Amino acid sequence: MAAKTALIIVDLQEDFCPPNGSLAVSGGRDIIPVVNNLLGSPVFDFRVTTKDWHPVDHISFAVNHPEPNNRPFESFAKVINPHNSSESYETRLWPVHCVQGTPGAELVPELNIAKIDKIVEKGQDKRVEMYSAFADPFENPCVARSELGGYLKDNGVGKAYVVGLAMDYCVRATAKHAVKEGHETYIIEDATKAVDPGEGWNKAKAEMENIGIRFVGSKELLK
Repeated sequence: MAAKTALIIVDLQEDFCPPNGSLAVSGGRDIIPVVNNLLGSPVFDFRVTTKDWHPVDHISFAVNHPEPNNRPFESFAKVINPHNSSESYETRLWPVHCVQGTPGAELVPELNIAKIDKIVEKGQDKRVEMYSAFADPFENPCVARSELGGYLKDNGVGKAYVVGLAMDYCVRATAKHAVKEGHETYIIEDATKAVDPGEGWNKAKAEMENIGIRFVGSKELLK
């Protein structure tokens, strides 16, 4: 049986989009028409969207850390694996965003939700950051895992196209994890925007290309 193809839409939520998002990505709303065109394409067998879905006391929120190291965008915090203290990483701190049940956590209303087969929530564990829609960065052991990996595997998906927000954070982490899960992985370049559209975009693109992720345009798929 031929492997199936999935479209993974990352975090097209109000808090990540202008004009009112607490962590709005510049141009974030501009990609919605492109994403909707992709949702209507027969190229994809499955269409999944993710949602950042944080508790109010999430570790990534700058307000949950003591002064002076609690400045959104500027400060970083050390995250330690709660099951293995020898494993840790540094994470950037953000404004409060995508809190469970708040308007900012909702998918943007312009998104054609009727075409979506599965909604996957991520980032619910307050102890860890979770940019990837598959799982948190810890491996020994993993702390938080979403439904995404199992859903793609159960449906025979072998090829994944990733779009959404933000290219240099959650899109990048999700695409890299898709490769790790064994999927042939693509980024649809005109259906994503970066927090840092300059150096951040270029660095993320080079990093992804180095592990075999390919960048394509939506017009190539929608011919």
